[in-house]
Amino acid sequence: MSAGGWAGALLVAGLVALALAGDDVSGYRFDAQDTEHALEGPSAAHWMGADALGRDLFARVAEGGRVSLLVAIGSTAVAMLIGIVYGAVSGYVGGRLDGWMMRAVDAVYSLPDVLVIVLLTEVFHGVLDAVPDLYRRLLALVLALGLVGWVSVARLVRGLILQAREEAWVEAARAVGVRGPRMLLRHILPNVSGPILVTATLRVPSAILAESIVSFIGLGIQPPFSSWGVLASDGFAAMRSYPHLILFPGLAILVSLFALHLLGESLRERLDPRQRS
Repeated sequence: MSAGGWAGALLVAGLVALALAGDDVSGYRFDAQDTEHALEGPSAAHWMGADALGRDLFARVAEGGRVSLLVAIGSTAVAMLIGIVYGAVSGYVGGRLDGWMMRAVDAVYSLPDVLVIVLLTEVFHGVLDAVPDLYRRLLALVLALGLVGWVSVARLVRGLILQAREEAWVEAARAVGVRGPRMLLRHILPNVSGPILVTATLRVPSAILAESIVSFIGLGIQPPFSSWGVLASDGFAAMRSYPHLILFPGLAILVSLFALHLLGESLRERLDPRQRS
């Protein structure tokens, strides 16, 4: 793996460790209020400062990372599962079924992502009404982002399957009697798994950004819980007077996007035969 890939992997590992530790790292609970230190800037006591209610911003960024990464990884898993199954069936079966399935993909792809995510989030909020608020919002975000993100995955997988069907090793497998699902599951998909893994890595930062946008407009996680998007939304209103409120959540989003991009590009160079020199 390249130097950039190792740097991305280390940054991702650090972010994951911070998210798993949550507010335990800072010594403050993410929802503990201390009005005497409200809106205080970075200091020895509060490394990233405090918000309008005196809550430690570092604790909230760490706790928010847990939520943002959970939503991003969960929605990526949903998108990859749907996209792989849909694209593999379309590419392997081919013919008229492939044509109809791709027309459906084109129709979904033409819709604006943000609008669809907002609509799906509201629908799932209603459907999951019996679920406790935090889990309902997490599930709604995961499902909404996943149901929007599968389209590009399906296109990629279909293209890889169509290309693999013409390879000599597929013809050799057919010659010895391999057919149907066995051919797809045991021969074709394992041999095109590299680009699919790279796509999964690159989808995570897209999901983090999408979650931040949805939370920023008020449809994501709600206080006292936080995500990086919620913290950025809270800090936006007061960024002129108290820039630390938006600086540190913004940096967390930026670092996560940069790290995952470095890791994904490094994996692309290593695993995707088309990118190898």
